[in-house]
Parts: sequence; structure tokens; C-alpha cells
Amino acid sequence: MTINAPLKQFALTSGAIIFASLFLSACQQKESIAALPTLKKAPPLAQIEISNPSDFARPDEPIYVSYYDLGLTSKEALSVFSADVELPSQAVDIDYDGTVDGLYFVVDLNNSTPVSITIENTPVSVKPVDKVKRVQADLAHKVAGQWHPHSRPPKHQINTGKKEYVGGHFENVKSLTPPDYYTDHSNWIRYEGPGIESDKVGYRFYLDWRNGFDIFGKLTPEPVLHQVGLDGYESYHHKARWGMDILKVGSSLGAGGFGVMNTKNQLEHVANVKTRTARIVENGDLRASVQLDYNDWKSSYNQQNLVADISMHAGSRLANVALKLSKDLPNMATGIVKHENTVFIQGDLSNLSNYGYSYIASWGKQSLDKSPLGMAIFFKKGDLKKVTEDKNNYLAILEPKGDKSQQRVNYYFASVWQPESGINSKDAFIDYLNKEAEKLTQKPRLRIKMRLSAAQFKAPLDAKSALKWTQALADTELSHKVLGYHYMGWDVNRKRLPKFEYDIIGIQPYAYNQLALLTGKKQYSEVIEKVTASFISDQGKIYAYKKSNFNIDNIPPGQNLISLYERTGEAKYRVAIETLREQLHDQPRTSAGAFWHKKKYQGQVWLDGVYMGMPFLAHYAKKFELGHKQQETLNEVVNEFKLTREFLRDSNTGLYYHAWDELKAQSWADKNTGLSQEFWARGMGWLAMAVVDVLDYIPTENIEQRDFLVTMIGEIAVSLKSVQDQNTATWWQILNKPAQRGNYRESSATAMFIYFYAKAINKGYLAKEYTALVKSAYKGLLSEFTLVHKDGTVSMLNQCYVAGLGFGRDGSYDYYMSEPISRNDPKGVAPYILAGIEMVKLLGIDNSVK
Repeated sequence: MTINAPLKQFALTSGAIIFASLFLSACQQKESIAALPTLKKAPPLAQIEISNPSDFARPDEPIYVSYYDLGLTSKEALSVFSADVELPSQAVDIDYDGTVDGLYFVVDLNNSTPVSITIENTPVSVKPVDKVKRVQADLAHKVAGQWHPHSRPPKHQINTGKKEYVGGHFENVKSLTPPDYYTDHSNWIRYEGPGIESDKVGYRFYLDWRNGFDIFGKLTPEPVLHQVGLDGYESYHHKARWGMDILKVGSSLGAGGFGVMNTKNQLEHVANVKTRTARIVENGDLRASVQLDYNDWKSSYNQQNLVADISMHAGSRLANVALKLSKDLPNMATGIVKHENTVFIQGDLSNLSNYGYSYIASWGKQSLDKSPLGMAIFFKKGDLKKVTEDKNNYLAILEPKGDKSQQRVNYYFASVWQPESGINSKDAFIDYLNKEAEKLTQKPRLRIKMRLSAAQFKAPLDAKSALKWTQALADTELSHKVLGYHYMGWDVNRKRLPKFEYDIIGIQPYAYNQLALLTGKKQYSEVIEKVTASFISDQGKIYAYKKSNFNIDNIPPGQNLISLYERTGEAKYRVAIETLREQLHDQPRTSAGAFWHKKKYQGQVWLDGVYMGMPFLAHYAKKFELGHKQQETLNEVVNEFKLTREFLRDSNTGLYYHAWDELKAQSWADKNTGLSQEFWARGMGWLAMAVVDVLDYIPTENIEQRDFLVTMIGEIAVSLKSVQDQNTATWWQILNKPAQRGNYRESSATAMFIYFYAKAINKGYLAKEYTALVKSAYKGLLSEFTLVHKDGTVSMLNQCYVAGLGFGRDGSYDYYMSEPISRNDPKGVAPYILAGIEMVKLLGIDNSVK
């Protein structure tokens, strides 16, 4: 296993593999806001504080910690403790490649009290914790019998040489590829395929042309699959002490199977396959997984190899399905059987971001014992193409995501049987579905201290150490993915081809260029040449850009184009610069003259947009305009800040709301003021960076313009100081609600505010009295959000991946809590680098405070 490979940088997970969840933070109650205790002389390998973001209990919440994040290079004996009680844990292969990647355990989260966890290297003398097997993966076939011609082959396989197995006994295996004469009811594989179960429910997967998923309803929490079907297929269709097979699958996908919708809008099962192979990947006490390989699957679109990895964890009815395609497909379909007299249920998508989970489901007396049974498919809103149905199935049509020939599809399926669950009604089932969707969407909030990282931050803070950490993150990301954002490269976060936009083409290359100016290192200065410049044709055309969208997020790369033009003098860059200037000239505006964020967002001004457009516009004026024309442009720049202050600033707190809708038409807009509801930290971070940056381009003789902006800087400094977390010196995702459930300390905004304070002090806009504040904040950025790995690479944790107010986002507090929390995203990496640069300058001037 290559430990420092980007795809191995898994951190913590809740329910599914979640990249970078070690950075998750924040405690909702007052007692949990306190700083983590100071590490002792012999600290544990890791200390983790886990809080519940939901207003309901979440038992058996799974947590995954990679060896990479723990500062280890390989598997070691580890123990997990909560309140000095050892918890069951398991080494897991989270990415199904045959090598264990990290540690897995489950915790019970109640409504309020955080759970404190320590992870220790296990001494040889320590007695192992009592183990209870709560999950199982199972696969068995007969031996010591004989193959005979099939007595009852499927109708479409008559006279095709299919066989059945007579006699013998079952033996468990870890891998199995049926011969080509195997088919359904060949009496060779126990219950016709591999199985997987938790202490709640079991599933089996037909390893034949049907490719259906079936359900074992359980009446006992103990593993049972290894004892099911020993006497043949018929027995498990009758209720026994352990439970029974409860679903009639027929010609459907069953309880969550998959296929593809063809060009005639008809469902194709994964039926025409050369060989099928089932493997047991994991069979631990807490997590089990199986892998199904469909070799040379022929669909109406192409022929390819399809891999399905299916996993379950203790205490859950959900099974995760991760599909890997070797060739591209326009869709993958998943669904549940459509029985008569059942009710179809669809989750609400209206106020859900693309990263939030919803579902389709059915409810009714559809189990073979006539008990109520609910079945569901859970998916991300952004993955859903449409919901439909055919004669046999309720279907969710999902969009495969990924680079060419590397597409992936991910979803969950679940079943809820009344005798096991106690859920008796449709309303109770819907309540269950909504809670499970929230658990998939909002992951537990975690704060973490790693022994390796903490040891690295003991040195006094000075210019040398600030430069060290700035370059450490810059070098790590440069080696992983920064240069891959070139034109026709790959945007690993959005899982698409890169577009000419603010973060990957704009602010991140800009940050590297600023680091090059500080250090003189060529590898940093080359980023704008290899990334931003790749989007400009020899004639100056901007690839992956459309002016008519009037998206102000397209403007920040213009800063890099100006640098490229200054560096090379090539006319193509000037042409591209003029294209962006023309966009701003024609950009739709409010009645008072503030720039709309996008053409489709009519009448809307977002804090983000001030940073997106104004530094470039001011820079353009300084570089390419003179006299009255320059003055007009700079007036326009300063007016944007004046209007933002007039319409978006809260006079009581001095904080700025995320957005304002002049038309008061959006669901998030207050009907009287047009303002959004919350003070989003990164939104205010964009504004804070913008106000200190535009002053770089406004001449000193423009006293009135500069005075307004400097006054605004002073106001922002006061308001941010009032909401700075007193224990960590960082800032919260929603600035003024540190104790509210689900809120967390957020790293990208913290970096932005450090940049704002440090640059304002360096430039003389703020008094030196703010120096102690920004130094404390920078120490917080390191101790709370910077993770050092064994190989010397660095990760930036706890970043809000995205938060916008476009269609389907209601701007509520819950909305900001529902967006993913990520790591090493350009929207955080770039401010981290920029903050470090300004801290180097600040600490080089004044190194008196340690």
C-alpha cells in the first residue's frame, strides 16, 4: 500500500468512506467547547472528541481512522478506549484493495454529551477486549458431490448445457467463480450467492443471470448466515428461530440490485456476463464486505468489467454499494421490487444540496410472512438523474461520476422488517428514513489531536516555522493534485473536467505564485504556467469559459493572467484579460450598481462575489488604465464595498450576512430585507481578503477611497475578534453560534481571517495590538487543523467543502451544517498558503511574542 497516495488519504468515516473526516470538529454544548486537554509527556497515539450533530441519538456510529493519519506506515496493534473502557475495534481494508488501511470502531452518540476517545498502541501484556461478532460475510459451495444436467433450468437456458449439483456438503470459501454451466437453482452455492449481515438484517446476492438482491429477515442479533441453507433452498423460506428469507424477488432487482437503463428506457440487468466472481473482502466483528466481479459484462452500450463492493457495519440495516466501471456509461440504475398493495415513498429534494442524501422507498405487507416491510435506496441528490419505475421495480437512475474509464457509482440500500425493527406504520418508517438520510449527510463532528502532529508544533512560533508549515502544505498538494487541474486534466474534488473558475485555476495558483515571490522557488512560480495558462489558446481564447453566463466566479484567474502577461509579454494573455474585463463591464447589477453573482442569480449579491471580482478589477485598472478611466474603474471597485456594507452588514454585530437578494424572491431571503439568515464564516472570509487585497492597487493619493476601505478593515477586525473562539483562537462555521448543535470550527475561514489580520497589520491598516490575536489564531490553525503524516506530508483538515445559495439551498442553519466537510480542498489550501506568507512577513518584523 502506498501510504502517501492521494486516494489513500482516508481519515474518519461515518457510515461510508468519507475522505478527510479526521478534520471534522466542533462541540455543540458549552462543556464541549472547552479546549482539549494538554497532551501529557507520554500521550496516546490519538485523542478524539466525537459529537452528535443531530437532535436524536445515533447508536453504533462507525468511525474510521487511517494508519496514514495516525502517523503509522503499516498495520499495528491498536486499542480504542472511552472513559478507560476498551471498545471493540477492527483493522479494515476500506478501499477493497487487499491491504488493511486503518482502524474501525463504533460509538454510541446520545443527544448532547460528546464521547472522548483515545487510541493507544496496544502493549503485548494487555488482555484483548471481549469480542462480539456483530457482522458477517459468508460464501459457501458444495464439494464431494457431482454435477448433473439441470432438471429445471430457466426457460431461456433450456438446452444450453446448464447443470445442477447432486449430493455433497457445503464448505466455506473466500472466493468463488461459478463454472459457465452454473445457473440459478443449481444447488451448488448455499443460498445461491454470497451473503452479508449485521445484527439487524441479512442480504444475499444471486450469483447468476438474475443479479437480484434478496433479504434475510432476522429475529436474533447473532450471525446466522453460516447456518442458513445447509439443508437446501426450501428451508429458509419458512420462519425459523433466527428468521427467514422475506422477499419475493422474481424478475426485479430485489432489495437494491443494479442494472442500466438502455436507449429505449428499458432496464437491463447485469445478465450477459462471461464470468462472475464473489470474494469475501472482510469478515470482522464490526465491518464486513463482499466483492462481486462481473467480467466482460455486455450491455447495449459496451462490454466491460464491473466491480461491486458491498459492505455493512454493526448496528445498521444499510448496505453500501460502490460500483467501479471500466468503461463509461450514461447511467446506472438501482431499485427495489414493486409489489402490489405497497406505497411508494420519495424523499424531499427541494431544500437539499447536491451532497445531501435522499431516498426512494416502498412500504407495505410485502414480506413473505405478510408482515410490514419497508425497503429503500439512499443516494446523493447530485447523483440522481431521475426517479422512475417499470413493471417490476421502483427505480433511481444515477449518474456515474469519474474520469474516463474510471467512473464510480455509490449508494445504499436498506430493509426494515417489522418483527425485527418494531416499525409498524408508514409514518414511523418515513421517520426512520429521514433520520438515516440525515446520518449519511451530516457526519459526526470530531476534534482530534495526534501525537505525531502535536510533537511537531511544540517549537516557538517564528518566521522560520511559519514558512516551514506553509511550504509543507504547498509541497504536499503540489505533489498530489495541484498540477492536475490543467485544461483537460481532472478536478478530483468535483469529479469532472476542470473549468475556468475561481479556486483551482484562480486563487490556488495565485497563492503558489505569491509563495514563489517570497521564496524564489521555481516549482511554485510554474503553477500558473502549467495550470492557468493551459486554459488560454494561442489566440487568447479562454477554454471552458462562457461569458454569457456572467458568472463572477470566472474572474479570479484573471489575476494570474496579469502575472503571466507581465512575465512573458505574450499577447494571448492580454486578449484573455480583456475578455474578463468585458464580462465585468457587461455584468448584470442591482439597481444601486452592485454586481450580480451570476446571470441566473438575478438581483443577488454574495460576499463570495466581492472577492471574485474586485481584486482583479482593481489590478486591471492599475495596470492597464490611466486618468479618468482608471478613476472610474476604481470608483466602481470601492462602490462594490460600499454597497456590500450598506446591504449585507448587520449593524448590531458588525458581521456580514452571506447574501442579499434585492428582489426578495429567493427561499433563503428575508421577505422584508432580502438578507440570508446566517453569518457564514468563509463568506465573510472572502470579503475580508478582498478588502485588504484591493488596497494594493489603489493609489495612495486616492485618499477618500483608501480611507473608506481602511475604516471598513477596522470594523471587520472588531467584529471578527468578538466571535473568535476563546479556547482555540479559531472561528466557527456559523460565526455567532458556537454552542449550537452541529456547528464546528472551520479551517478555511480561519486561514482567511489570519491572512486578513496579518496583511492589515503588515500594511499598517491595523494597529499592532492585533498582533497577539493573529499569532494565537495561527497557532490554532496549526494545532486544530494541520495534520502531519509519518512521511512528512501535511493535510489541512475541517474545511467546509462548499456552501452556496443557489437553487435548492434554503440558507438555513441546517443547510450550512449539511454541506460536506473535507480536507485539502483548494478553497482552504490557498488561504492557508496566503496566511502563512503574511505570517512570515509579520513574524520577520516582530518576533517578540512566542
